[in-house]
Amino acid sequence: MKGKEKKQNQDEGSLGRLSRRERQVMEIIYQQQAATAMEVKNSLADQPSYSAVRATLRTLEQKRYIKHECRGVRYVFMPTVGRGSVKRSILRKILGVFFNNSAEEVITTLLGMSDSKMSAAELDRLAKLIDKAREEEQEKEEEGG
Repeated sequence: MKGKEKKQNQDEGSLGRLSRRERQVMEIIYQQQAATAMEVKNSLADQPSYSAVRATLRTLEQKRYIKHECRGVRYVFMPTVGRGSVKRSILRKILGVFFNNSAEEVITTLLGMSDSKMSAAELDRLAKLIDKAREEEQEKEEEGG
């Protein structure tokens, strides 16, 4: 495994260990691209105390999910881990916990949800992705891997 690939996998694995509150804060920071502690506090539905938000930000910074810059008298926090890594990590956790590591079960569930009907264009794109995955799997088998 290459160095960059190994680091990405380590980052993704640790992202699944974020608490619910930490995931909420990360989502806010991703949405706003950068945010102060007060902006994060004001964006949270249950409005925790300012010190609780600061503690969560400090924890996320210690875990290296975010970093800060000083802008005047304020700290502005921004993500250090890409949103794609977070999505993959969270999906891996959900896949393992709720779907017995079966991508088929996830897709079947998504397709069966009445409130998330897919358009013909979305289904076509999904079919193309499945075809591409089949081709890649065949290539691996032919290479002996």
